[in-house]
Amino acid sequence: MAWNHFLVSCLLGWLPSTMAIPNENIARAHSASDTTASHHTSNSHISSLTTSAPAAPISEAPTVIGALNANSVGTGIPNLGVDPAATTYPSDGNLHSPQPAPFVPAGGVGTNGTTPVYNVKSDFDFESLALALYTEYIELDVFNHGLSRFSEADFLKAGLNAEDRYLIQFMAEQEIGHAALLRNLLGPKAPRPCNYTFPFRTIQEFVDLCQKVTRVGESGVNGFLAHLDSREAAALLSQTVTTEGRQQMIFRQFEGLFPMPVWFEPAIPHAWAWSLLAPLIKSCPSNQTRLAWQNFPALWILEQPNPTRVNASAGHNETLGAGLSVLSNANITKSASCLNNTTVGVHCNPAITHNRTTPLSYAENNITLLWEAPGKLVGPNGSYITSTSAGSPKYVAWVTQLNVTYSTLDVYHPGIGTTVQPNMSVFPGGPGINNTMFIAVTDSDPVLSPFNISAINPHVVAGPALFQAG
Repeated sequence: MAWNHFLVSCLLGWLPSTMAIPNENIARAHSASDTTASHHTSNSHISSLTTSAPAAPISEAPTVIGALNANSVGTGIPNLGVDPAATTYPSDGNLHSPQPAPFVPAGGVGTNGTTPVYNVKSDFDFESLALALYTEYIELDVFNHGLSRFSEADFLKAGLNAEDRYLIQFMAEQEIGHAALLRNLLGPKAPRPCNYTFPFRTIQEFVDLCQKVTRVGESGVNGFLAHLDSREAAALLSQTVTTEGRQQMIFRQFEGLFPMPVWFEPAIPHAWAWSLLAPLIKSCPSNQTRLAWQNFPALWILEQPNPTRVNASAGHNETLGAGLSVLSNANITKSASCLNNTTVGVHCNPAITHNRTTPLSYAENNITLLWEAPGKLVGPNGSYITSTSAGSPKYVAWVTQLNVTYSTLDVYHPGIGTTVQPNMSVFPGGPGINNTMFIAVTDSDPVLSPFNISAINPHVVAGPALFQAG
């Protein structure tokens, strides 16, 4: 059954938007009357959070449905091709411009001595960091909820001891810091915590949800970090997303998976992260700050590999829903389960690393997909609606590492189709389709890279869904 949980926040005060200071040691913006930038910050200026606690659900009906819109909305972002100036630097190892100071080469952004101002500087910045804050709230709440939901004996039976539980607790504490940082960058209109619904019944399902939510959190930030107008905010957010990657690896270890089976971690668009996370949000305060990002129709993977099986690909339709594709292991027999199996290369108890004899997935495997039609109400209070501007479904996009790879989709009934898992690699000899990665149904196969990955959105029919490739 789904479990609802609520995150309680404690405000110690709000910073003005031009003084979004994450801690006492970062210089705030100063007025014209200041002669130097002050480094003093009162604790009353810092937003902070407590841990999670149950509360009554917010049952208000939505007063607004749909994503946040401006008064004027364009028809789309054009493809302008390559900027001619992007290829003019000779890249020959020599210095080509005067140095601004000894031992300092010319160039860079924010390197001219201007005092940094830690705030958001555009609508894009605000909406990006607001999405990241929604993510941090979810992570904080699900970590704490799993700790409170299951007993010490439950964790021990799953191979996780008191030190492992404390590590999960510490990761929840990390999210308190991340959320406080983002709230201070955003200012008083930052989104607030909500009620959440988490689809897990066992500790293995809880751990799988955590490793997939943290994958969405890391990849979502990877998708927008380089595009932020506020380079100061980007610098701070880069220090949170590296922590997020460590969390994801730890939950993979708790799940008995190989900890880092790729050379590069993927980037996804805002709308993909929001489409995956919004279904976890049951309700929010009535005056909650809304997001501008699109929600796509849901996508199910029927041949989703199940890491708790000896043969992960032997199951069928063993997930707790679309999108995040959280594994279901409640009905797996003892003989089919890799948990508590003592055979090297087979068992999948929590460990620093495992190298399984039978891979979770493999190239040329047939994959059956199901997807919804647009128009479904999702997210907090059912206040967002799924949509797509794409044409007929023709391809499946596999987003992993540095690549977007496409496979042909064979649609044999509306909303149902099959495809074949591609065989590819980023560089010769390296892994390709691996890790916890993303797929989506598309109407075409545009050539994209991590920096312009959001250009795939107009082509998305449904998705994304997480695919547990390795």
